[in-house]
Amino acid sequence: MLRRTLLKGMAATAASGLIGRSATADSTLKIGVSMPLTGAGFNAVGRQLGAGLKLYMQEHGDTVAGRKIELIIRDDGGVADNAHRLIQDMIVNDKVDMLGIGITPTALAIAPLVTEAKKATLVMSSGASITTTKSPYFVRAGFLLGPQAWIIAEWAFKNGGKRVVTLVNDWATGIEAETAFKTRFTQLGGQIIESIRIPLVNPDFAPFLQRIRDINPDTAFIYFPGTQAAIFAKQFAERGLAQSGIRIIGPGDLTTDDNLNNMGDQMLGMITAGPYSASHDSALNKSYVAGIEKIGNFRPDFVSLGGYDGLHLVYEALKKTNGDSDGDVLVAAMKGMAWESPRGPISIDPATRDIVQNIYIRKVEKINGALWNTEFETFAAVKDPMKSG
Repeated sequence: MLRRTLLKGMAATAASGLIGRSATADSTLKIGVSMPLTGAGFNAVGRQLGAGLKLYMQEHGDTVAGRKIELIIRDDGGVADNAHRLIQDMIVNDKVDMLGIGITPTALAIAPLVTEAKKATLVMSSGASITTTKSPYFVRAGFLLGPQAWIIAEWAFKNGGKRVVTLVNDWATGIEAETAFKTRFTQLGGQIIESIRIPLVNPDFAPFLQRIRDINPDTAFIYFPGTQAAIFAKQFAERGLAQSGIRIIGPGDLTTDDNLNNMGDQMLGMITAGPYSASHDSALNKSYVAGIEKIGNFRPDFVSLGGYDGLHLVYEALKKTNGDSDGDVLVAAMKGMAWESPRGPISIDPATRDIVQNIYIRKVEKINGALWNTEFETFAAVKDPMKSG
């Protein structure tokens, strides 16, 4: 009798253990994403990120390492307080396993929550260098602004730029772009004649563009979020800068692929430095562009890759951890990971958790009646100069 009882107990314990392990291995992995889907200014970010996320899951399925992937997407409108509330709700009520966040202000707002909850978090569309320093659980899958400004400074100086005016938005990433450009350009021996900052909200570029024309530098470095491209292009044309002889340069936001055809022929010849062009010449990118256009009926830009490559990072990290979604374990698995993206080779810097990627010098050209950023020079595997010096 005693022997039968012990055997039953052992069998029950064994079964319980098997069921427990199976449930853990096969359980749904929830990723809570907060990004701007509505609201003036940043809704295009959500549209691009959403298409990138959707395409990756279409191509690679919704199950990896025995875990079914569920995306829980919330609209924060690009507002920091909204993102903080939504992320907190997803952690507490939705019991998400990991997180994703959009633009810089919202990323900075949720950093304390992420750290306290110990949730691995994809930084999908924040280009500020400071972002990944705010939480050890932030991993950047998108882009960095500093390397783009740094590289275009090198290119401008080597190609005759000597006297430059800078024009940027007065917020974290704008100031960072200005700082990176000025640091590198003056290191090389160039001169910054004047630095102009304009408000982020409801900017009127016209008086500042007129100021640039009056100063008449050989080059103007300009940065603002790509969502403001249409306003800039209209006022750029009205002030006649396209015919002024002043060379306009900037980071990739200045001529985003999605907006380029709406900006007009005054953008022809404009030189920018960016991590991605929809015209990037690779089989993988051609497939990617076709996939995004089928999903959203728009051209992908660099923002979309924060979603697409972000999910690749998650899937591959889960394969390494055998489905373990513990924050510390996942972040450790992501560090040092390298793969081929539609933008070219990329990796995650194990020291900073930042993306390392090529920066391309591009020129706006008209091909078959459409405007494209055509890559003509490559700076390979660029790290964040604001962290690495």
